[in-house]
Amino acid sequence: MNLLDSIVAQSAGIAALRRDIHAHPELCFEEVRTADLVAAKLTEWGIPVHRGLGKTGVVGIVKGTGGSSARAIGLRADMDALPMQEFNQFAHASRHAGKMHACGHDGHVAMLLAAAQHLARHHDFDGTVYLIFQPAEEGGGGAREMIRDGLFERFPMDAVFGAHNWPGMPVGTLAVSPGPVMASTNEFKITIRAKGGHAALPHASVDPVPIACQMVQAFQTIVSRNVKPIDAGVVSVTMIHAGEATNVIPDSCELQGTVRTFTLEVLELVERRMRDIATKLCEAFDAHCEFEFERNYPPTINHAAEAEFARRVMADLVGPEQVLRQEPTMGGEDFAYMLQARPGAYLFIANGDGTHREMGHGGGPCMLHNPSYDFNDELIPLGGSLWVRLVQRWFSEAAEQAGA
Repeated sequence: MNLLDSIVAQSAGIAALRRDIHAHPELCFEEVRTADLVAAKLTEWGIPVHRGLGKTGVVGIVKGTGGSSARAIGLRADMDALPMQEFNQFAHASRHAGKMHACGHDGHVAMLLAAAQHLARHHDFDGTVYLIFQPAEEGGGGAREMIRDGLFERFPMDAVFGAHNWPGMPVGTLAVSPGPVMASTNEFKITIRAKGGHAALPHASVDPVPIACQMVQAFQTIVSRNVKPIDAGVVSVTMIHAGEATNVIPDSCELQGTVRTFTLEVLELVERRMRDIATKLCEAFDAHCEFEFERNYPPTINHAAEAEFARRVMADLVGPEQVLRQEPTMGGEDFAYMLQARPGAYLFIANGDGTHREMGHGGGPCMLHNPSYDFNDELIPLGGSLWVRLVQRWFSEAAEQAGA
């Protein structure tokens, strides 16, 4: 691998920062301590800092010394943790019950800090780099909130890139692909209002439970019979709540779940069909339906030119054989909002198989959102070098195109 010596030399110090962040996880829009740490380090390295976008967001500005180019690029890392209990017991395990860095955002911050430290010392590019440390990716829509607070107006950039660690693949493997890489995330809540009564006298009631059972089955036909086979969609009913006693037919039944798609067209179709099925099925059984559908994150769709550019950078860094095409996943990511506003790409960096974890780690797999997860610190010099190489090549290719 073609890693930068300066980043490798500083990686132990950055890893210590990562472990400190891991030990002090903060949830959506509560990332005050993390933001303070990030801002303090950037300031220590001479990088101007702007705070407050998206409540706790931090933006650092690094200008190159190659000339007076107006070109600019954004690099984004998310900072928030998840509301879950950590099973690990090593020294840097979470010190806050019910909060854990189980998705590697601590590592994402560390990799961007590693790049920031190098860029601040060398400035070997012609243009401006905006270092975006974003809050509230885990359901809070922090990217959307930073954009609403003027991220791209205050810090105009030609493109924006983000990255996520990916467990299961060998360390040293990178991945990127054009088009959809992560799905839209949406939630629904359906309340069936019926007529409760004695379980021994069902003819005198309208039972919402069999209505709910038929509704769940019918929802599965939307993807299998309404969505084109070459498109993708998921409808998952994950919660059903009804009743309080074995001899009572309940008055109501509540269903909740999630819908995932890679295109807004499929999402429109699924939402419309779900609403039709729910309301008309209830009508057929003489019940009433309350249908709520909340759209959260849009699909994360990489721009083709930027994805191909990132692939070239990756190939130079780790070799073409170590750069894979990222298979789209039905997980969601609010970097999608940034890609709706600016060209760019979302990249993936392999986190390994979990053997990096120290004594005291939990017994489960080192997978995302698992209570035994931990970020692999071996990725810090790789991720930091990737960001720096991407910056250098972005501005050098832009200068070549301008002079052509």
